[in-house]
Amino acid sequence: MENAISAPPLDRKARMKIAFEEPPERPVAERLRDFCEIRLPLTPERAVREASRCLQCPLAPCVKACPSHNDIPGALRKIEAGDFFAAAEIYRRTSSMSQICGRVCPHEQLCQCACVRNKTGEPVLCGALETFAADFSRAHDRFFIHAGAATGKRVAIVGTGPAGLACAEQLITRGHQVEFFESAATAGGMLVYGIPTFKLENSVVDAMVEDLRQAGAAFHFNTPIGKDNPVDRLLEGGFQAVFLGTGTTIPSGIKIPGTELSGIHSPTEFLARLNLKPEFLPPAWQPPLAIGGKVVVIGGGDTASDCLRSALRMGAVATCLYRRTEAEMPGGSKDRELAREEGAVYQFLAQPVRFLGTSDGRVCAVECLQCELGDPDAEGRRRPIPIDGSNFTVAGDTVVLALGYGPDPDIGGCFAGVEMQPNGLIRADGENGSTSRPEIFAAGDAVRGPDLVSTAMASGRRAAQSIDRFLRIGGN
Repeated sequence: MENAISAPPLDRKARMKIAFEEPPERPVAERLRDFCEIRLPLTPERAVREASRCLQCPLAPCVKACPSHNDIPGALRKIEAGDFFAAAEIYRRTSSMSQICGRVCPHEQLCQCACVRNKTGEPVLCGALETFAADFSRAHDRFFIHAGAATGKRVAIVGTGPAGLACAEQLITRGHQVEFFESAATAGGMLVYGIPTFKLENSVVDAMVEDLRQAGAAFHFNTPIGKDNPVDRLLEGGFQAVFLGTGTTIPSGIKIPGTELSGIHSPTEFLARLNLKPEFLPPAWQPPLAIGGKVVVIGGGDTASDCLRSALRMGAVATCLYRRTEAEMPGGSKDRELAREEGAVYQFLAQPVRFLGTSDGRVCAVECLQCELGDPDAEGRRRPIPIDGSNFTVAGDTVVLALGYGPDPDIGGCFAGVEMQPNGLIRADGENGSTSRPEIFAAGDAVRGPDLVSTAMASGRRAAQSIDRFLRIGGN
């Protein structure tokens, strides 16, 4: 079956002659009617042809650009030969969630950006091929987790985001018993509460969670670890180690007049209420979200694009306000391209200064100042300088503040003895996840701040290796 459509070996010149084909997507008019994934799966024939475009570079810059350092050329050789199961196994050596990363990673900034074919044309579609191999394996019941020989050691995983899920998978394969403690009503963290389903369907995350459950992991939902349930209670309850994957869940706000008006939402609330079933939401978020006909999204990252595209699917006019130019935007260019294709409008060099409201207290417009760019700031991006007297308004009956995320300011006191960074993140070794307490480890956004799914996943895997060493050598 695997080798039925394999291609004959090709030399570099023959590979260069294989024409690039755009990845298949659903038509705009169709995808705007629902929240289903917009990408269409590759056919086996198309996957073989696309993998054959890989030049099999000896230095493999794509591998270096991948946060997981996946053996991309090795996997693509297997796809080219029609051995899709073997390709999926190669990805699994370094990635705990190929089905997810293949969908949501900004490949145009990572592996595909490093592809040498960019010098003369279009890169190999590394992300689509990773998704294809992982989906093929899953569809044929070849995508599951094997528990290692039981060690009798128990590890508590706080948080079910990418770092926690990946850490747990690696610990289970090493024979340790894992239990999750999640404050939300379902697993996935930002994978389900922060990424819309037209990019990542919940069923993909659910499948990984079910794999972990079948391999022996236990899940405790609606169970926050905090002031009323400190981490020390877990250690006193029989766990030999704790992994903190609490992420950065507190949305950044904006200090301008009018923030008390109704109709102004955090991106988490906005995306979750439009994408998740009510039973997975806090009670206050369970009623249907009425967004009106004009949605204004403030911010320039991937989350801003996600909110714009979600608003468009609700039939609204969606406008993005960003105080710099597009060149300074932190989000992926592909997401912006898709948002524009679907109808989003971007307004640059616009600094919000006040929210305007109706007589009944609902937001109706955003007052802004036009900006110009000054000298670079500490991050190297040119500073926006508002121009006096340049006030203008943008109509909007719903506003989303997609301004980034930070750590929960109250969480540090729950990890007694764990040293925190001045910005509220956990201080942990970036390579092994160790903290100031030997039995507590941390990784992902809770340590680095908001970052990529693949980066959090890779750090969770590295922390699992350290936890395993601790349990086998020094753990009780």
